[in-house]
Amino acid sequence: MPQLSRKVHELTVGQLSARSGAAVSALHFYESKGLISSTRTAGNQRRFTRDTLRRVAFVRAAQRVGIPLAVIRDALAELPEERTPNRADWARLSEAWRSELDARIGQLQDLRDRLTDCIGCGCLSLEKCALSNPYDELGEQGTGARRLRVDRDGRPADPAPEG
Repeated sequence: MPQLSRKVHELTVGQLSARSGAAVSALHFYESKGLISSTRTAGNQRRFTRDTLRRVAFVRAAQRVGIPLAVIRDALAELPEERTPNRADWARLSEAWRSELDARIGQLQDLRDRLTDCIGCGCLSLEKCALSNPYDELGEQGTGARRLRVDRDGRPADPAPEG
């Protein structure tokens, strides 16, 4: 990994990629989604401030635990002057995301525990299919396959309109 002089205050996209471990294409994508920002040189080359390294680390850590990019962007936008997140910011935001992650973990454990039933039949269209129609929530809407949508709390949501 190339070392940067303390005098260097801006990084090229290649340097940012090498230091952060994120692909150049990922950095361009993050920038297009408003997660990081750059300035342009007279030759129209991107330059990132050194604190972008911490911002990229923040984004990647949040992604690893399943936080959607839109939620990450909104969290970063709440920081004063959109500054780089620090340890206290991460603690506050990760605590706020904990209940959502706990709900997802519960859903995944429930699916895992029901998966064995579906491997046996293989059809996924039984009247009480544990994966596509848990607890037969949509059985009252008629026969045929239905997809159960859940809200952020893991509760059944209104079914998508049939089209």
